[in-house]
Amino acid sequence: MKRKHLRVAARKQPSSGDRHPVENRVRAARIERGLSQAELAEAAGLTRQAIYSIESNHYLPNVATALRLAHTLDRRVEDLFGLEPAGMLLDGELLGHKQRRPLTIRAKVWSVGERTLVLPVASLGAGLTYSTPADGLIIGPSGSRGRAGGTRRVRVQLLQDERVVRQQVVVAGCDPAIQLVAERLRQHREPASVLGWPMGSTAAVEALKRGEVHVAGLHVMDPRSGEANLPFVRRHLGGQAVTLVTFATWEAGLLVKGGNPKAIRGPADLVRKDVRLVNREEGSGARMLLDQRLRAEGIKATSVRGYDDVVSSHLDVGRRVAEGAADVGVGVEAIAGLLGLGFIPLQTERYDLVIPSAFLTGHPGVGRLLEALVSREVRAEIEALGGYSTRETGKVVEQPPPRRRTAR
Repeated sequence: MKRKHLRVAARKQPSSGDRHPVENRVRAARIERGLSQAELAEAAGLTRQAIYSIESNHYLPNVATALRLAHTLDRRVEDLFGLEPAGMLLDGELLGHKQRRPLTIRAKVWSVGERTLVLPVASLGAGLTYSTPADGLIIGPSGSRGRAGGTRRVRVQLLQDERVVRQQVVVAGCDPAIQLVAERLRQHREPASVLGWPMGSTAAVEALKRGEVHVAGLHVMDPRSGEANLPFVRRHLGGQAVTLVTFATWEAGLLVKGGNPKAIRGPADLVRKDVRLVNREEGSGARMLLDQRLRAEGIKATSVRGYDDVVSSHLDVGRRVAEGAADVGVGVEAIAGLLGLGFIPLQTERYDLVIPSAFLTGHPGVGRLLEALVSREVRAEIEALGGYSTRETGKVVEQPPPRRRTAR
């Protein structure tokens, strides 16, 4: 028996001059559920024309129809219809992990050149999700098309002044101490703010190359020359004009349980049956250091228990060891001090910030970031973390020359 379609009792959408226009999120919820207009109409007992009129803001449904739509889409009525937000709306490119729910998502928003980029706060990781204030709320998909390559565009309701968002500096990298610089700027009420986006060295440089961040943090030692960071930048960024500025130097090594109950002395002990490793993601500086040391010992990765057990930050490595989920992992000395772990040094590393040279003078937020970095207060606080040296902080490293094309 054919299902009868409800005739929608509706009223016209309030005009733009009304004080509190209603925002309609039915289309966004339908897309999230993977339904066509016809499928939603059939499931909700409405006509396709009614769904089209509601989604295009020609009409607002009555209470009964709104409840029927909410039930079909597994949403609350207030998720589908609400007062239009007072904050400015803008469209941007969505980065990070896709999230199906909730429909409204907390996000960080920034600009790189002409691009507006949007990152769900949850993509920063559990440690930062609840301590990082959002710049805006993702309220649905954008009506405009994304860039080539299938970039998804979303609409964002800003929660703060657009000028503050536009001056925000995003630093991709794995050093949590960048948060100290961000906090210093916040305390001094600087117009620019800093967001640290946690990721490994290779991922950070690739994000910089794609034009998604302003600064990339890097700590990679070239095994052939023993030179820090510059060879890696030359390989990955080619002729792009960038400047390297030293953030700090630190001690990298093996994090072990306090008191070192397994008596781990170095990478050679990682093949023992009673030792379990927690590893970093491929492309991170810690993973590269581990692989280099395993090769030097003639150890195959497949011989190490836990080699494929991967986490995404120095802090996560330390937590796994502290909780007893692993016996050892590569990290920095500061994390050992923070969590009361033992530390076996492997090498001193220089952590550099890779910055497109145009941003040094063309982006006011980058200048304020560097000013805060070299301040006496920030340097003293970084040193107090343990395992850091700020003697070279703020020093401009030799700029890598553009890659020359080989004549044929």
